[in-house]
Amino acid sequence: MTQTTTAPALPDDAKALLDAPEHAVIATIDPDGRPQLSVVWVARDGDDVLVSTVRGRRKADNLERDPRATVLVYPRDEPHRYLEIRGDVTLVDDPDSQLIHDLVRTYTGAERYTGDEGTGNERVIVRVTPRRVVWRV
Repeated sequence: MTQTTTAPALPDDAKALLDAPEHAVIATIDPDGRPQLSVVWVARDGDDVLVSTVRGRRKADNLERDPRATVLVYPRDEPHRYLEIRGDVTLVDDPDSQLIHDLVRTYTGAERYTGDEGTGNERVIVRVTPRRVVWRV
């Protein structure tokens, strides 16, 4: 069964999927109009989906220019089920890299993310606010 809603509220089982350490794909729009896809870790804040990235990366640049994105996540043990969230994005500075540290704990069990150390990377939080939700159960 597929549930489609234009209301931003996520069903409880969809929230549970976002809270699990499942990989997701975020789609943004390149300057030439083509889709750009990235595999990402996700977190949830209410019904919003959060992704950590770095200023200057393709997805961050795309979202600065066009703040529309789609996030697709599915459980690795049941890939025919999926959650698709289309929404509007707000980019929020994350100077303490708190989100990536939280995500690395969830996904790997490590205490903190060390990949940015010494790089000068500027972390940002991609906050996707749902405008359309498709939940295929």
